[in-house]
Amino acid sequence: MKSILGTLATLFLINTSFAQELFVAKDLTAEKQFTVNIEGPMVDKKGNLYVVNYQKDGTIGLVKPNGETSLFVELPAGSTANAIQFDSKGAMFLADFSGHNVLKVDPKTKKVTVHCHNDSFNQPNDIAINRKNQLFASDPNWKESKGQIWRIDTDGKATLLEKDMGTTNGIELSPDDRTLYVNESVQRKVWKYNVDSVGNIYNKQLFTQFADGGMDGMKCDAVGNLYISRWGTGKVVVFSPEGKQLREIPLKGKNVSNIIFGGKSGKTAFVTLQDRGCLETFQVDVPGKRFMKK
Repeated sequence: MKSILGTLATLFLINTSFAQELFVAKDLTAEKQFTVNIEGPMVDKKGNLYVVNYQKDGTIGLVKPNGETSLFVELPAGSTANAIQFDSKGAMFLADFSGHNVLKVDPKTKKVTVHCHNDSFNQPNDIAINRKNQLFASDPNWKESKGQIWRIDTDGKATLLEKDMGTTNGIELSPDDRTLYVNESVQRKVWKYNVDSVGNIYNKQLFTQFADGGMDGMKCDAVGNLYISRWGTGKVVVFSPEGKQLREIPLKGKNVSNIIFGGKSGKTAFVTLQDRGCLETFQVDVPGKRFMKK
C-alpha cells in the first residue's frame, strides 16, 4: 500500500512540475540580436523560425531551435518587413510597411518581388492567410490614429474591406477561416468579423477591449483561443472564442510585438520583444492552429 501511495505521490509531483512549466517564459535568443522593430515571427512547414529585422531593419532572420540566429535575406532598399506569412506552396509573404507593399520571397532562391502595391495603402502592418491563400492585411495610419483592412488575392489584387477604423494592427483568422480578428492599438479594441466564402467580411462585433496598454500581433490556437500581444504591458493575454479571458502570461520584456506557435507539436510559443531585441518562448497546452489535425 505504501509503495502504491509512494508511486502515486511521485507521479503527482512529476505532473505538477510539468504543469508549472506551461506558460512560463524564458529567453530563446540573446538580447539585441534584432532591432527595435523585431516583429512577425513565423514558422514554415519544416519548422524553421523566421523573424523580421535581424541586426538591421530591412532584413529577415532565421532562428534555430537552440536560439542561434543568422541572416536569411536582405530586402531591397526602402523596404522594411513587419509581418511574415507562408502560403500552401511555401512562398513567403511580407507586409512591407515602409515600401507600402506586400512582398513575395522565394525561400529557395531568396528572390524578392512585389506581390501587391496599392497607392491607397498606408503602411501594411500585419497579415493573416486562409486556406485559399488569400491574404488579409491591417493597414494603419499612425499619425492620424486611423486604419483599414485589405484582402489581397492570389493574383495580387487588393480589395479594401473596411475603412475609417482606428489604428489597425494585429490581424488573425480563426482555425476555420470564418472569423477575422483585428485590433486597434490606440483605441485598445479588438473587433471580430464573419468571413464569407469569397473572403468578404461582415457583421462587425466588439470582441474585447482594454483600459490601458497597447496591442500588437495576435494568433489563434487549434481550438480557436486568441493570444493577444499586449505591447507595453509585458503580457500575452489569452481569450476564448466567446471573448472570455482565460489567462495572462507574463514575459520578461514589456514591448511585446507578436507571437507564433511552433516546435514539433506546435505547443511552443515564440514571442518577439521590441525593448529587448530578442525572442522569448514558453510552452502551451493547446497547439497553434497550423498544427490542427485534419
